[in-house]
Amino acid sequence: MDVPVRRLAVVTGASRGIGRAIALRLARDGADIVGVGSSIEGLADAAADVHALGGRFDPLAADLADPDAALALAAEIGRRHGTPDVLVQAAGINRRAAAAEHATSDWDDVIGVNLRSPFILARELGRGMVERGDGKVVFVASLLSFQGGLTVPGYAASKGGIAQLTKALANEWAAHGVNVNAVAPGYVATDMNEALQADPVRFRQISERIPAGRWASPDDIAGAVAFLASEDAAYVHGVVLPVDGGWLGR
Repeated sequence: MDVPVRRLAVVTGASRGIGRAIALRLARDGADIVGVGSSIEGLADAAADVHALGGRFDPLAADLADPDAALALAAEIGRRHGTPDVLVQAAGINRRAAAAEHATSDWDDVIGVNLRSPFILARELGRGMVERGDGKVVFVASLLSFQGGLTVPGYAASKGGIAQLTKALANEWAAHGVNVNAVAPGYVATDMNEALQADPVRFRQISERIPAGRWASPDDIAGAVAFLASEDAAYVHGVVLPVDGGWLGR
């Protein structure tokens, strides 16, 4: 009896929140995981959970605000594992400030982590997918890929860029068997949104605006990513899929 070959999925931002949920869901679906976080120590819990599911977890640390670190990360993944089957880019940061006071250093950090490094990793690892004729790239976009938001100009710009990058790569790579898509989460109960959840007025205003009547859990986003990373999405290219409880349809 042939033993099924396990897929290899690279997941950035795998130490917590949406990224961790994605890593666990893909492991549950039969993938081995290369989990990327800001520190090896921060990836320990995700590694233990993947091991408990019978999968392998290779932790790698990288400062994705640094373009050289993104290049080095891609090279290390290639050296250790070759070209992955799936690349999910969930790492992200935010800096809140009114636009007139938004520091250039904050802008550079947010664009670096949320847009520049995802492009570098997609370029470096996607090259092998194109040559092989198979692969899945899934970006994590945002509601702010479609809307401007308030006091988050860098974040909105980065996530708008991710939406356009998704389409640009899909246009070039679809004919080579590589699916490039994105999920666009709505309001998710993670530590990135702790300030909003702790503000009773904003929390109520946002919750009342969501037709589903609740904020998303990280698992809600992971399920959509699992679909886009699967063969069920073989004819899905260049889509930015809102997972927002109906927010954009209201």
